[in-house]
Amino acid sequence: MKQVSQEARYRQMMEEPVYTLIPRLAVPTIVSMLVTAVYNMADTYFVSQLGTSPSAAVGVVFSLMTGIQAVAFMIGMGCGNEIARLLGQKEVEEAERYVATGFFTEILVGTQLAVLGIACSGQLVYRLGATPTIAPYAASYTRYALLGVPFFMCSLGMNNMLRFQGNSFYSMLGIATGGVLNIFLDPLFIYVFHMGIAGAAIATVISQIISFFILVWQCNCMPACLSIRLRRFAPSPERYRNILRFGLPSLARQGIASISVIVINFAAQPYGDAAIAAIAIVSRVAMFMNSAIIGFGQGFQPVCGFNYGAGNYKRVEQAYNFSLRVCFSALLLMGALVFFNAERVMMLFRKDPDVLAVGTLALQLQSLSIPLAAQITMANMFSQTTGYNVRATVVALLRQGICLIPILLVLPRVLGVRGIQAAQPLSDVFSAVIAFFITRSILREMRRKTAEQEKAESNSGKTLAQAKEV
Repeated sequence: MKQVSQEARYRQMMEEPVYTLIPRLAVPTIVSMLVTAVYNMADTYFVSQLGTSPSAAVGVVFSLMTGIQAVAFMIGMGCGNEIARLLGQKEVEEAERYVATGFFTEILVGTQLAVLGIACSGQLVYRLGATPTIAPYAASYTRYALLGVPFFMCSLGMNNMLRFQGNSFYSMLGIATGGVLNIFLDPLFIYVFHMGIAGAAIATVISQIISFFILVWQCNCMPACLSIRLRRFAPSPERYRNILRFGLPSLARQGIASISVIVINFAAQPYGDAAIAAIAIVSRVAMFMNSAIIGFGQGFQPVCGFNYGAGNYKRVEQAYNFSLRVCFSALLLMGALVFFNAERVMMLFRKDPDVLAVGTLALQLQSLSIPLAAQITMANMFSQTTGYNVRATVVALLRQGICLIPILLVLPRVLGVRGIQAAQPLSDVFSAVIAFFITRSILREMRRKTAEQEKAESNSGKTLAQAKEV
């Protein structure tokens, strides 16, 4: 049954028009990403009603969870890329080994990170940029949130591995169910059970555990999914090298995002808790806009991986160009809507005048540059999935690292809080330009490979024709 499903999936990836295939694969991942973004915003919304310092605390802890997510994505994306390439080459058994290796590695790493983080939570929040007034709330949230890390990491790993198999609907179902549940549990634990910010963390952990079990059940019971089996757990230096090779760009992208949030928190400290809270809210709104594009890009990745593994480079380029156009158009529309409603959006979270003063302009500037994230995101996914890992890592580090951090270290000293507000938009401009040239270089190399293939096929055809004549 599974073998038949895998054969059908292979034909679909190789033959169906990209303008119908990619959106169909992308819709579940877009829903999954949007729901995840919504429940992250829900955490921010419900906690923000407790006060400015609790609202800022969620932004501080967000950098820690982003760092943990970076490790989970590295393993999940590393395995997923290899799984897609192996399925494109019809090596199903080896693909199953990567599924098991990724899953059990996530459990082991997640448990270690949770234990270490809980033991150090009191001092950790200060290193993340908390002020003395924010720290008690951040520490309370952190201690409970870390309990769910093994489940959180495994869920992200399974989500990515399912996507790269072309089973994006199943990945959506698991992640989205937990996300929707979290939206309902947040007010229950925060207000009804009077648990405050700790209640938000507990609600998130419960949601993550439920997502975990849904995804495990789907992986082992759905016909089109590669099963998770302990006997397939086959860690080896070669497999971990491949996981790192394909997963390093994701670690770089998510990891540098975590570091940049910490840098922003420290840069905003002189302007008070309101500035930290405002920037945290703007970051969540920008993440919501970009999440749909990441979801669409994740629909592109299995198509890219299958066809690149099969040597069908023309179809890879066609899929990339189509995806880039769709993503840019979508972000242009969303950016315009947010730009003209920036103050209203900020007021949904906090009506504190100081928060609004900082956040409204920052959100408007971010809305102007957000369409450029289409080029950056697609360049990263394209270069990563096609195996250009050094270039993929460079692209991953651009938007919130190579370009952003130097701007954050310099601009606030010159412009004050205006420098913090303008930092991310300026980084987007520089990052998009660099990403464009990196992508163009990869496309040129692929076109050369295509020309070599066509030349070889032409020579083979001539040789065959001459043999027939003789």
